[in-house]
Amino acid sequence: MKINRLAPFVALFGLAALAGCSDEKAPQNAAAPVFPPSAVATITTVAEPLPITNELPGRIAPTRIAEVRPRVSGIITARVFEQGSKVKAGDVLYQIDPEPFKVQVASAEATMRRAEAVQLQAKQLVDRQQELRKSNVTSAQNVDNAVAQLAIADADVAAAEAGLATAKLNLQYASVTAPISGRIGRALVTEGALVTVNGVENLATIQQLDPVYADFTQPAADLIRLRKALESGGMISKPGEVPVRLRMDDGTPYQHTGRLLFTEAAVDATTGQVILRGEFPNPQGDLLPGMYVRVEIEQGVEKDAIAVPQQAVQRDASGKAQIYVVGKDDVAELRVVNAGRTVGSRYVIASGLKAGEKVIVEGFQKIRPGAKVAPSDWKPAEQAAKPADEAAKAN
Repeated sequence: MKINRLAPFVALFGLAALAGCSDEKAPQNAAAPVFPPSAVATITTVAEPLPITNELPGRIAPTRIAEVRPRVSGIITARVFEQGSKVKAGDVLYQIDPEPFKVQVASAEATMRRAEAVQLQAKQLVDRQQELRKSNVTSAQNVDNAVAQLAIADADVAAAEAGLATAKLNLQYASVTAPISGRIGRALVTEGALVTVNGVENLATIQQLDPVYADFTQPAADLIRLRKALESGGMISKPGEVPVRLRMDDGTPYQHTGRLLFTEAAVDATTGQVILRGEFPNPQGDLLPGMYVRVEIEQGVEKDAIAVPQQAVQRDASGKAQIYVVGKDDVAELRVVNAGRTVGSRYVIASGLKAGEKVIVEGFQKIRPGAKVAPSDWKPAEQAAKPADEAAKAN
């Protein structure tokens, strides 16, 4: 029996031919898949007045600060105040040994009495000489001498009164009082220390911390740009006091609003910064001198600003801002814009976008330029969460 060695090859060739025929007919019979437009959420831009708010670095400073110093020399016998506590103007803080000043008051009172006695004697002499002069018993010279002695006695009484007042004032100064109201720091001297009027060291420091100042800086170029915008009409200023707000070092907003007091008239030559000062109430004492804060100041209102949610803005490799805009026939267009300052959770678009355009906020991750999209109105997450929360509460 003869075996045909070519049979397997013939069979394989036939199967390949059949497969080729089926492949050639497949494209003609199968239809290409058509994908629906991608759903995206959009907002329609509008021109609106938006505040120009800058966040600047600052430091807290007390509105008033006073060094407690002695006004008489002596030995400290008592410290009356509690360190770190609040004191009022006139409160006694230290007591200097008053005994030497009591002695001075007693001596001044004795001098005063002696001067008054001499004055009385001089008055009596003048009266006697004037009576004698009427009877031509004494000369005019004696009368003049008596009057001069009375004038000297009057001057001695005035000097004695001043000396007594000085002695009493020194006795009063033996009780060292607070010159202002505020919070007093640590005691810098202790009982038994000798203090002098001309000493270089103060006894304590008092700082007024309600209200407090916030000193902050802004680049001079920014101020100039704001003034030019105001002059050109692109910005309007807010009449009255300019409100300022604080953020603590950890980003927590401060609960009280302050006011801008002044802007420095000079620019720091080393930093190119202008110093501004705001005043803030501090009833709870949360703000302490030297504390670092961020100051938010509203320096005007941009009349026709266009803003988009921050999540709508992308960045390319070079850092340029880009957004997707829904163009004609619902086609997505990638556009480069100039994203400037932020207002809340939105970027203010300085250029590259007009009012009335649709900007894609959600869903741009799954599209590319030129793709067909199905736009719908965007609802922020917090608004969309409200119906769900209400439904959960109802259940």
